[in-house]
Amino acid sequence: MKKTFLAAILICGGTAYNAYSAETDTLTIRDCVTGAYYPEYVYGVTPMADGETYSQLSDDATRIIRKSFKDASEVGTVFDCSAVPGCPVRRIGGYTMSPDEKTILFETQHKSIYRHSYTAVYYVCNLETKEIRPLSQGGPQQQPHFSPDGKKVAFVREGNLFIVDLAANTETQITTDGKFNEVINGLPDWVNEEEFTTACSFDFSADSKNLAWVRYDESQVPIYSMQMFKGLMPEHKENDVYPGKYDYKYPVAGEKNSEVSVLSYNLDNGATTRMNVPLETDGYIPRIRFTSDPAKLAVVTLNRHQDRMNIYMVNPSDGTASLTLSETSDKYVKETAYESLNFYGDKFAYISARDGHQHIYLYDLNGNLVRQATKGTDDVTELYGYDPKADHFYYAAKDGSPMRQAVFCVDKKGKVTKLSKEAGDNSATFSASMKYFMNVYSSSTNVPVTTLCDNKGKMLSTLKDNAALAKKAETVLGQKEFFSFTTSEGVLLNGWMVKPRNFDPTRKYPVVMYQYSGPGSQEVKDAWGMGFLGQGAVFESYLAQEGIIVACVDGRGTGGRGIDFEQCTYLNIGDKESKDQVEAAIYLGSLPYIDKDRIAIWGWSFGGFNTLMSMSEGRPVFRAGVAVAAPSNWKFYDTVYTERYMRTPSENPNGYACNPIQRASKLHGDLLLIHGTADDNVHFRNFTEMTEALVQADKQFDQAIYTNRNHSIYGGNTRYQLFTKITNFLMEKLK
Repeated sequence: MKKTFLAAILICGGTAYNAYSAETDTLTIRDCVTGAYYPEYVYGVTPMADGETYSQLSDDATRIIRKSFKDASEVGTVFDCSAVPGCPVRRIGGYTMSPDEKTILFETQHKSIYRHSYTAVYYVCNLETKEIRPLSQGGPQQQPHFSPDGKKVAFVREGNLFIVDLAANTETQITTDGKFNEVINGLPDWVNEEEFTTACSFDFSADSKNLAWVRYDESQVPIYSMQMFKGLMPEHKENDVYPGKYDYKYPVAGEKNSEVSVLSYNLDNGATTRMNVPLETDGYIPRIRFTSDPAKLAVVTLNRHQDRMNIYMVNPSDGTASLTLSETSDKYVKETAYESLNFYGDKFAYISARDGHQHIYLYDLNGNLVRQATKGTDDVTELYGYDPKADHFYYAAKDGSPMRQAVFCVDKKGKVTKLSKEAGDNSATFSASMKYFMNVYSSSTNVPVTTLCDNKGKMLSTLKDNAALAKKAETVLGQKEFFSFTTSEGVLLNGWMVKPRNFDPTRKYPVVMYQYSGPGSQEVKDAWGMGFLGQGAVFESYLAQEGIIVACVDGRGTGGRGIDFEQCTYLNIGDKESKDQVEAAIYLGSLPYIDKDRIAIWGWSFGGFNTLMSMSEGRPVFRAGVAVAAPSNWKFYDTVYTERYMRTPSENPNGYACNPIQRASKLHGDLLLIHGTADDNVHFRNFTEMTEALVQADKQFDQAIYTNRNHSIYGGNTRYQLFTKITNFLMEKLK
C-alpha cells in the first residue's frame, strides 16, 4: 500500500488541458482533477554513456533527441521515425538503449496489468544500419533487457523467459513451466511487484554468458476473485448478459506466499542450474543483481518477518552461495535497504537505518565495510550515485528539517557539500559521469523550477521556471503556512494548513483535515506537491475558497524523523496514528479562528483506514469524515506489507483486533465510504465488511461505489464525479 498511486491520478483523472489557458480568479473542481494547475516538468530524461548528454523523446514522440547536460541544447538525433523509410514505429511509446548505445528497443501497444507491470510489442533497431524488426513474433513481451555486450535481449512472455540473439535473429525459449496463476519466471507475482516495487526479476552476468532469474511458484497461493461488470469508459461488452470475473493470486496476511527460487541459464551450453540460496520458509527474494564479477550473482533475501536482510554472492555455474552481509532490525528492515542497493565495480552501497537514521554504507564485494559515508540526524532519502574515481557519493537527504530536502555530495573523508541552493524540496537526476545534474526545486509557495547544474552546485541553465503558472496561481491558491504542536502525550507533530485568501482572523472557520499517515510516508513537506492532488494544494485551495480551512498533520509512524519515530507503531498499526489525528483536531479546535464543532477528516487508502480509526478513537472530535479505498481489517490485506508492520494474525491477535470493523460501534460523526469494485490492491471486501459492521452497530452512513474501478478510481468522468461527491458531502456536513 504505497501512496505512489496518487501521482498518476492527475493525468488519468481526465484529459489534461493547457495549464495556463484559463484566466480566472476562482477555482473549480474540474480545475483540480484535470491538472489545470499542474506544473511543467522535463520528462523522460535518460543519461547517455558519454556522461555529457542525455536522451529524450520529442514532444510528438517521433524522435529521440540527444541534449547537452550543460544547457539542454540539442546536440544530435538518436533516432527519427520519419527518416527511416517504411518505419513500423510511428510514435515511440518508450525506448531502451543497449549498453554500447548501438541498438535500441522501441515500445508500442502498452497494456497495463498492475502498478508496475505491463505488456508491450517491441521493435529492435540497429542504429547504424537503421534496420528495424519486431523483437519477437510470438506475442507481446514484458521487461526486455539487453545483455551487457548488447548482442542479446531477454524478455518474458506468459510466465516464461526467452532470449533473442540479435545477430542471428533467433529466439530461444529458456523456460517452459510458466503458467498463469501457477508459475512465473523472471517477473514478480502480484504481492512481490506491489510491495517490493519491482517489475523485473532477471539479470545477465557481466560477461553476458549467464542469465539468472527468480522463479515464483504461486500454485499454492489462494485466489482472490473480482466480479467484473460491463461498465463504461471502458466498456466490457463481454459482460453484458452476465458479469465476468478476474481471478488472481493474492496472499492475505498469514496465508501462503509464492515459493521462490533462483535459477541460472548458461548461454553457451544451454544448461540450467538451480542456485543453492539459503532461504527460510516463506522467505522473500526482493532483488537479484549480477556484480562486475561474472561469478558473483548478488541475491537479496528477507525472512518472512522482514527483520533480517541477507545478501549472498552466488556462483551461477555451480549454484554455490556464500553469505556476504546481514542487516537486522528488532522490528523490520526498511524497504530503502534493498531499493537503494547499487553495485559500483568491486564495491556496493545501500541505505541503512542501523544507527537510528538512514545513511549510506559502502562495502566491497566480500562484505567488508569500507565506510559509513554519511552521518547525523538528517535521513538520507535517495542514493543518486557514486563516482569511484573521486570516491564521492551523491544523494538526497533531509536538510535540517524533516520538511525540507536537499541534494548533497560527500567525499571519502566525510566532508558534506550541499549542492542545491534553495530551501524547500530538491530532487536530482545525475549524468552518467556524475559531473552534472538536473535539479527540480520547489517549496510550498514556489512553483517547481528545473535547472541544470554541475557537480559543485553551480547553476548552468534553467529549463523550466513555470513563471506563467506562478502568475496564475498567485491569484487563486490559498494561504499556506506550517505549524507545530505538542500532543497530550508529549509528542511534537508538524503540520500545514491552507487558509482562504480572504482569511478573517475574527471568524470561526470549519476545518477539513487531510492525512495519509502510513508507515514511513510524509505529507507535511515544504514542496509544491503538497495536498492530495498536489498542484500547490489546489484541491485544498478550492475548499479554502469555499470558506473551509484545510489542515494536514503527520503523526507518529510517518517518515523523515528517524527510525524510532517511524517504527513506534510496530505491531499496533492505527492506534497511535488515530490518536495523533484526534490530538491534531483538538489542537486546531483550540485556535481562535477555528470552530471546534465543525472539523472533518478524510483520506485515501491508508488515509481512509486512519479516517475510520480516528472517527472511532473514542473522543468525538469529528463532525464528518470521508474514507476512500480504505482497508477495514489488516487480515484482508497482503502478506508482505501487513506482516512487515504487524506480523501474522496468529502471532499478533491483539494488534489485528485494533481495526475499524471492531470499533464500528464507537464511530462518531457522519461518514462517507467510497470504494471501487475492481480494486486489486485494497479489495472491495474491505468496504462490504465495514458497511455490514456499521449496519449491525446501527450506525448510519453514506456510500459511493464505482463500477470496475481500481484503487485509483479513475476513468471517463469518474474522477470529477468522485471529487464533486466528496466536496458536496463535506460542505453539507460542515455547514
